[in-house]
Order: sequence, then C-alpha cells, then structure tokens
Amino acid sequence: MPSILDSKCILVTGATAGIGRALALETAKLPSKPKVIGCGRRQDRLDQLSEAGIEGMQLDVNADKETLKKFVDDLVNKNPDLDTIVLCAGIQRQFDFQKEVDLDAVSLEFNVNYFSVVTTITYLIPHLARLAATGRKCSIITVTSILSIIPKPLVPNYCATKAALHSYTMSLRAQLQGANIHVAEIVPPLVESELHDAQGTTDVLSKFWMPLDEFTNTVMEGLKRGDTVVAAGNAKNDYEQFEHPKDTAFAQTTISAPEYVN
Repeated sequence: MPSILDSKCILVTGATAGIGRALALETAKLPSKPKVIGCGRRQDRLDQLSEAGIEGMQLDVNADKETLKKFVDDLVNKNPDLDTIVLCAGIQRQFDFQKEVDLDAVSLEFNVNYFSVVTTITYLIPHLARLAATGRKCSIITVTSILSIIPKPLVPNYCATKAALHSYTMSLRAQLQGANIHVAEIVPPLVESELHDAQGTTDVLSKFWMPLDEFTNTVMEGLKRGDTVVAAGNAKNDYEQFEHPKDTAFAQTTISAPEYVN
C-alpha cells in the first residue's frame, strides 16, 4: 500500500484549525520532505502555517461547484506533482428536530462535511489518474468520525454527513482498485479541537477527548504504514467491533465491481 512517505506534494483542507492543522504540520516534518499545501478560510492562520514551510491557499469549502472547480484547476496548474489529498474541513452543529430547525444550517453542515469533499475529489480524480498512470503512487484520504459508526442524537446531521462520507469512501476505494490511487479513511474519536466551540461544549468535552498530539501521532503512524483505515482511540475499538464485519461483506459484494457501475 502507498505510504504518506511516498507523497511528493500533499494538499490538506481545513488546515487552519484542529486535525487539519495538526496533520499539515506533521506531514511537513516528514523525512521525505514533501511539499505541503494547506487551505482554509482564515488568512492569518495560513500565514502562520507558512512559517512551518507550508504553502497556504485561501478557500471556503462552502462554495459553489464553479468556485471549487476553479480552485482545483489553479491548484493543479501550480502543482502538477500533487499526488495526495487529505480532506479535513468540517463543522459540527446541534439540532433538535422536535423544535424549529434552521434548514440552512443543516444544508451548510451537509455541504461542508460531505458535498464539498465529494466535489473536490471528483474534480481531482482525472489529475490523480493521469499521475498514477505514470507510476506515481497517489492517495485520497478522507476524515470521517466515530459518530459515523454509532451516531449521537445531539448532533444528528453531523453524524449523517460522516456516515455518508464513510460509505462514499468505501465505494470510491472499490472503484479505484487497480488505478494506483490509494483511498484511506481517518476515523477520529472525540479529539481536542475547535470543532465544538460553536456549541459552547468545549469545556465539558475537554474532560473526555483524546489529546490532539496523541491522536496525530497515531494517525501519522497509520498513514506511514499505508493503512486503509486509521481509527484512533476508542474509535478503533468501535470500528473493529462494528465495521470489520461490514468490510468483509462489502468485499464479497465488490468482487465483480464493474457490474455495479451499470
């Protein structure tokens, strides 16, 4: 399996905070010295990343398809060696469907966590396929959640977006078998981050979360090994208990994968 150590040029989305920022910084430290491009909304945070040798590109992933297409085109034109994408951008919101729900907020969460990821991957696959055809090892790495396995009712839409992304990642991996494009999934538990600030739950959750440094170290070791799924902390236990049987069943249904394209 391709390892993150094989990567020559890496894009990390959501690189201005939390998991995305940590992974951008760690990939920039790899002994293989890849070029790392971090994208996010906040220019001041991108400027800070530049001090670590990370090239910043400003992007709000909650953009229309045309904006994302232009971003990808510019990215590839400036970085023809781009061979690895790590898609970390995400938000989390609480919804109580017994009460009035802001459907625009539901749509925003879906767009950021799922549709923007699928759109970005869709626009980048032709480039990665061309590069992979030359023998370059390429990787697509998504970030889902322990809540894609067992949802938490307090954040129902977030759980649904991550479950959708998990399912999509499995199918994408099957479709790209033989294309020299490695599709991996990072499955975080509750991790130290700014994700919960909007809900005002950071103080409470900080008593239970996995420290970001510990999480990042675990993930980087898995990416260096070329693991297909990198589940950390208690997400690893849940994945092994509930998802491994599904992986086996899924593998059996995709033995003749081309039949499922029709």
